[in-house]
Amino acid sequence: MHPVAELEQRYLVQAYGRAPFVLAGGHGAWLEDADGNSYLDLAAGIAVNALGHGDPDVVAALRDAAASPLHYSNLYLSEPMVRLAQRLVEATPFANRVHFQNSGTESNEAAIKFARKWARTHFGEGKTDIVAFSGGFHGRTMGALAATPRPKYQDPFRPLMPGVRFATFNDLDSAAQVVDDQVCAVILEPIQGEGGIYAASSEFMAGLRELTHRHQALLILDEVQCGVGRTGAFWAYEHYGILPDMLCAAKPLASGLPIGAVLVTDRVAEVIHAGDHGTTFAGGPFVTAVADAVVRKVSEPTFLAHVQEVGAYFRERLEEINSPHIKEVRGRGLMLGVQLDIPAGPVIQAGYKQGVILLNAGPDVLRLVPPLILSKAEVDQGVERLSAALAAAA
Repeated sequence: MHPVAELEQRYLVQAYGRAPFVLAGGHGAWLEDADGNSYLDLAAGIAVNALGHGDPDVVAALRDAAASPLHYSNLYLSEPMVRLAQRLVEATPFANRVHFQNSGTESNEAAIKFARKWARTHFGEGKTDIVAFSGGFHGRTMGALAATPRPKYQDPFRPLMPGVRFATFNDLDSAAQVVDDQVCAVILEPIQGEGGIYAASSEFMAGLRELTHRHQALLILDEVQCGVGRTGAFWAYEHYGILPDMLCAAKPLASGLPIGAVLVTDRVAEVIHAGDHGTTFAGGPFVTAVADAVVRKVSEPTFLAHVQEVGAYFRERLEEINSPHIKEVRGRGLMLGVQLDIPAGPVIQAGYKQGVILLNAGPDVLRLVPPLILSKAEVDQGVERLSAALAAAA
């Protein structure tokens, strides 16, 4: 066992099942461990490292921002925070304002609070319920956890926040049975990440938008994983022709630094006043300066076209793998799921020996969310290594 792994066993709470090596560096779409082994990174830090490792624009932004104060608190203005908010709003057709957070789960927590405040302001007491969907994952803090219908995540921490109803994902009739005038908001991922890389249908999204309008509820899109270029559009909802009331983002926004954001319409923002919600660290000048560099690069049409092209190529190559254990390939852009008829865990472990880093999305789905800079040549290498891992794990 590597000495660092021995120290981890001794000093860290054992809340994670970590890989059997110690990462020590990386460049582009590649990582290297402390023993000098290289891995093609098809996980991107769980869909975080959109620009890969060591991107020169991110490095330059880090260096420049590190020369200034790292933190002021939200009692004071800083230019990087305001510039990033402007850039996000200008890249997001429905949004008028931004509230910054530190993570995806915090972004979803804020959206839930905003929805309840909005409903209380306009309709008084009683309109407080949230509708979420089977297969969804919105985070592990108590409000977001209550909207994540997974017994393994929820059961150890009950009782949960009350007032959450559930419907079946991609089943509009199921949603119609639970959305009524006591509902203040509906929350969903346009493409479910942890739930197995399932995309909402166009009919489902349009139907939810109509349902929320009919019952005067807000539509919250959780794009923590599927947003910021991952699907080949800057936001995944752009594929659907609808406009939400709030959108939650986080993972790739600052290329690995902790940040989250809730983008909202003016009609939501106007009910939130000083003191209603806050956080010490969010929106600090260091992280927002780096995030601004990421958003500026990812929102370029040529960059998004690259994601579309390489994502389509990756899906084609995955469908060509000659393995009886692949049952389906699904997803959009560079957010792809490979449905297996065997457990994903042994394939991931075999992948390490083949020099490729993979993720799962449930017990039998491989989740491929590589850096968005992935090349077609690297796709070919990834498919070759994944094929070998499947053969070794079978």
